[in-house]
This record gives sequence, structure tokens and C-alpha cells, in this order.
Amino acid sequence: MKKYKRGYTQGVYDMFHVGHLNLLNRAKEQCEYLIVGVNSDSLVQEYKHKVPVINGQDRRYIVENIKAVDEAILVDTLDKMTMCKCLHFDVIFIGDDWKGNPRWEATREQLKEIGVDVVFLPYTSGVCSTELRKSRDSNISETDVE
Repeated sequence: MKKYKRGYTQGVYDMFHVGHLNLLNRAKEQCEYLIVGVNSDSLVQEYKHKVPVINGQDRRYIVENIKAVDEAILVDTLDKMTMCKCLHFDVIFIGDDWKGNPRWEATREQLKEIGVDVVFLPYTSGVCSTELRKSRDSNISETDVE
């Protein structure tokens, strides 16, 4: 039997890569039902100040078709308390690259008060959408010059 009933994780999932897949698979190993929040285009623009390469509906569709994912939803908030009140999860999963981050430490304390655990999962080093985007952009500009 798995430790948790309902798990939750949230992210952009732009240019889906093996790091995303590893996080989702590791989360599913620990919960019976995994809900994944996919940040909406407007939310990404609000806090990252950039437009996702893949639109929100398509990113949600990709994520919901991953075997480890039971449900994928578009979300418009980074507030995990709000999400917990709506979805009633008992654990939230996040990459361990966020461990020690003041916002996540505060979130962990808030969720702990209502009996929700925060589990930091191993981050897949060397792979992130930001770096993939930079690599893509530099390759495009190099070919445009030729």
C-alpha cells in the first residue's frame, strides 16, 4: 500500500523532458492518485515574465497522458493552500532544488498545520526547460546567420 492517498504537484511542463517524467513517476510511486497542476499561460507570464513555448491546453493534454498521472488540470495560482482546499490532497511533491527556499519553507509550515506533507523529490540535474529554451534560441540564431 502506498503512503499517501492523494498527491499533488504543479509546474509549467513546457517542453516536456525527462526531468518532468522522473518527478511525476517518483511522485506516483508514493501516492494512489496523482493530480498534476499545469500552470496556465497567464500565470506563467505573470511570475516568469515569459510566454510558454507550448500553450497551456496542449501542456495539460501532454501531462494527462503520462502513465503516472491520474488527473491534470490547468491552474491560475501558485497558492498551494488554495489548491489543497480545492483538491483535498494529503501530500505535495516538489523537486529538491527548491529545498531551503523561503517560499517553500513557509508553504511547508502552512500545509503541515492542516496535516499535508511536502515531499522533496530528487531533481534531475542537467535538464531544465530554461536551458533547453536557451539552447534552442542560440541554435536558431546561428542558423539564421548562415
